[in-house]
Amino acid sequence: MLLDSASLYFRGYFGVPDSLKAPDGTPVNAVRGLLDFVATLSAQYEPTSIVACWDDDWRPQWRVDLLPSYKAHRVVEETEGVDVEETPDTLAPQVPVIAEALELLGIPVVGAPAAEADDVIGTLVHRWDGPVDVVTGDRDLFQVVDDDRQIRVLYTARGVGKHEVVDAEWVRMKYSIEPHQYVDFAVLRGDASDGLPGVAGVGEKTAATLLAAYGDLDGILSAAADESSSIRPRVRQSLLDSADYITSAREVVRVRADLDLDSPAALTSLDAEEAEVFTEFGKRWGLGGAADRVLATRGGAS
Repeated sequence: MLLDSASLYFRGYFGVPDSLKAPDGTPVNAVRGLLDFVATLSAQYEPTSIVACWDDDWRPQWRVDLLPSYKAHRVVEETEGVDVEETPDTLAPQVPVIAEALELLGIPVVGAPAAEADDVIGTLVHRWDGPVDVVTGDRDLFQVVDDDRQIRVLYTARGVGKHEVVDAEWVRMKYSIEPHQYVDFAVLRGDASDGLPGVAGVGEKTAATLLAAYGDLDGILSAAADESSSIRPRVRQSLLDSADYITSAREVVRVRADLDLDSPAALTSLDAEEAEVFTEFGKRWGLGGAADRVLATRGGAS
């Protein structure tokens, strides 16, 4: 099970009241929310390994170089040459606490230089054999869905408790495309949340129709350049005008599969000493029942 960590702790932050605080007054709503998510998913799916995939770089420069608008609307300032993401003031102090909690539970926190959590996920799903569940609220990760390799997305857009299990048929029913076409689909349609403008005049329906007819962006651009093709004139011109954007955005949206990462080990139950350390950690941060529930899924006594 691969966790898109930021996606989950943002959801925990906004879904759990910020009146929940540690004894020192630090809000811990995101910590408690994320631990409850891990407990719920662990109990339901009983994964043999869990990895918390981390944004070591939430807006890698190489993606910005390709597409300057990439996540530009989320930048609040630049500090020592590093873009700082807009993050609620009471969430930022919780992020290191979340990382420490996961490590104490034996769940590795894995990131990589110049890489987002999506890239960590993209690398690990290509490396692992056997079933893999990716937990995220990010549609871009639909690109890794692969029925033959038993790779699914547990899509949390409606909440972890109401998550949807995304396989190839789900993608077909939702978008009328195959999972391997999702990158090209997103480039054409655009995604305001990531600063992808898309191609003018091309929405989801037109993008799906073009992909059904021509297979991928290469085929679509070739057809656009061929005046005898059936692409409507206005869409044809938009595609031709957007050729540079399409080429760059395709690389931006595609998750990496080549990071230098170790393959995480299988989960093992926490021993009595490890369970006690986490219990004390939970008391220190006022994590209450969330700490007990997640500890129970790791083989520790509550």
